[in-house]
Amino acid sequence: MKSLTNLFFLYFVLIGYSQTTVSGIVTDSKGNPLEGANVYLDGTYDGATSQVDGSFSFQTEETGQQILTVSFLAYETYQQADDVKTFTNITIKLRDDVNSLDTVVISAGTFEAGDNSKVSVLKPLDVVTTASAMGDFVGALQTLPGTSTVAEDGRLFVRGGDANETQIFIDGIRVFTPYTPTTNNVPTRGRYSPFLFDGITFSTGGYSAEFGQALSSVLLLNTIEEPDQEKTDIGIMSVGAALGHTEKWKKSSLSVNGSYINLAPYIALFPDRNDWDKPFYGGSGEAVFRRKFNSGMLKLYTAFDAGGFALTQEDINYPEGVYYKLNNNNLYFNGSYRGMLTDTWSIFGGMSYTYAKNDFQFISDDIKDTENSIHAKLKFKRRFSSRFKLNFGAEYFATDFNEKYKGQNINTVSYGYNNNIAAAFAEADFIFSKKLALKAGVRSEYSEIFKQLTLAPRISFAYKTGQNSQVSLAFGNFYQNPNSAVLKFEQDLEAESTTHYILNYQLNGDGKIFRAEAYYKDYHNLVKYDTDFASFNSQYNNSGSAYATGLDLFWRDNKSIKNIDYWISYSLLDTERDYQNYPQAARPSFANTHNLSVVGKYWIDGWKSQLGISYTFASGRSYTDPNLGGFLNQKTKNYNSISMNWAYLITQQKILYVSVNNVLGTQNINGYQFANTPNSTGLYESRALKPAADSFFFIGFFWTISENKTDNQLDNL
Repeated sequence: MKSLTNLFFLYFVLIGYSQTTVSGIVTDSKGNPLEGANVYLDGTYDGATSQVDGSFSFQTEETGQQILTVSFLAYETYQQADDVKTFTNITIKLRDDVNSLDTVVISAGTFEAGDNSKVSVLKPLDVVTTASAMGDFVGALQTLPGTSTVAEDGRLFVRGGDANETQIFIDGIRVFTPYTPTTNNVPTRGRYSPFLFDGITFSTGGYSAEFGQALSSVLLLNTIEEPDQEKTDIGIMSVGAALGHTEKWKKSSLSVNGSYINLAPYIALFPDRNDWDKPFYGGSGEAVFRRKFNSGMLKLYTAFDAGGFALTQEDINYPEGVYYKLNNNNLYFNGSYRGMLTDTWSIFGGMSYTYAKNDFQFISDDIKDTENSIHAKLKFKRRFSSRFKLNFGAEYFATDFNEKYKGQNINTVSYGYNNNIAAAFAEADFIFSKKLALKAGVRSEYSEIFKQLTLAPRISFAYKTGQNSQVSLAFGNFYQNPNSAVLKFEQDLEAESTTHYILNYQLNGDGKIFRAEAYYKDYHNLVKYDTDFASFNSQYNNSGSAYATGLDLFWRDNKSIKNIDYWISYSLLDTERDYQNYPQAARPSFANTHNLSVVGKYWIDGWKSQLGISYTFASGRSYTDPNLGGFLNQKTKNYNSISMNWAYLITQQKILYVSVNNVLGTQNINGYQFANTPNSTGLYESRALKPAADSFFFIGFFWTISENKTDNQLDNL
């Protein structure tokens, strides 16, 4: 019996000796204890939970090499592989999970408009529900800080930059002709329907090294990844009609939109200041095909539009007016593939092709422009960890531009150029913690037309100052070749350049966001010429320069007042330029010192309606009065405009939509035109340049036919 007792005693002693105690303490990166962390040996049931003081302890019978794992919400999972005997009285520091929503993001110079963004100042539907936008995504972006109000143009003028300094990309691929051509004092519009896009990034400066040939801004449009259902959209409008359809299959989908616009009936009812021979007309179509693969997605996007107009405009130097006629054809194709090569490697490849043909007639001059452009890009991304990612790639731009000019007493003359640019870029993201992030990159471009190599470093930094606030800094160099108005006459030049310095503060709350951003831009090598306009007989050089500095403020709130969503943006701009034919540095005529936008939307349940209102204010713009002497010596009066819209839900899928631009009919003035020669008293006579129409009315009926019988186009209005 005694022997049996000794045997059991020896057995339990051996068991005790075969067990190992795993113990220690779990803290955050600052050494503060963490309670509730899960600590265990990977692949076993042996583990424990950390106590109030962060301590943990458990026993295991496992021996040899083991993996100790520690996990806790909002922190990165910790793993250590070693002999189990070493896991005694150890201290484990957990690092913040930088993939969480409260992690700092690089935001200097960038406005996100997408439901998937961590910090969005706009949602996709905001692009077309803004009253003053009139369904144009560019018009909606003009309510954001950093933009100038140039009502007669319609393009994006960003932070003292000319409209040509902003480039637009669809799914990461360049759009060479993003706007419809127009004539003097008639604003252009973006070519592409906002209905096919679900994400927009508007960078007003300091943008990624991936994007080049833009001195001031890039606008990134991302097409919808995957439609949720099959549906048909029908639109009958006061200016035309539209039809769209989406078809879905197991792994692919196709969305098609088409529209026809004709302003003749509208002009007949509401004549404007132009003498129209043929009001604007045009047809357009778009299609997006998507195909999902096991590790990626292929997108094919194409858009085509054709149209024109003919009119006679008032001109102080031509008593009979100036005749202007335009016919335009434009084709854009974009194909891209994005996917995963491995768990840590991803790839993006894409190409676009643009064909644009414009046939102008100006008085007795005939001008025919033809442009063929290609952009190809290949990009790789390597994810080393959640804290370090590397992007690198290469791209190629090629443009073939030809112009044929014929005057009343001039035989046909040809102008043109080939502008080919090869570029490479690399950029790394460093996320040191939930509070600190850094993006650093460099871009190199070789311009074949100039035989010039440029190198552009760029860096952005962000630091989280509080639970909902952060500051960001950005610096970068940017290069861009002159546009076709210059290159078709002269190619012995250099790329224009600018340097951006940006300081940003951002505060995000529940349904609220506040942004304040200060910046400085320094321009060099701007093109100058010695004639009134860029011409074949001009003398060109790169001696121009400029600066732009200012402050942008943005506030949005959709929670404080029930059913009301509003935002306010303000921009202060100080800028001077010495470029083109300027005799001296001066504030350019497209730059406003002050720009203010107020946008509000109100949903009324009882009326089944959404009301929208937009107010735009811009201080006067400079112009030259030859009677006073000097250059750009006067300013126009301030610009004011209030626009309103109303969307009424007739039934769940039928909507009546009405909008009025500049509802009060404010008499805005875009500038002044002066006679080329003085009159008998020695004065140069002038006339005010007013919009073609003080107000614009739009009425539309929109009907959606879908599988769930609940979708409508309110999100698109």
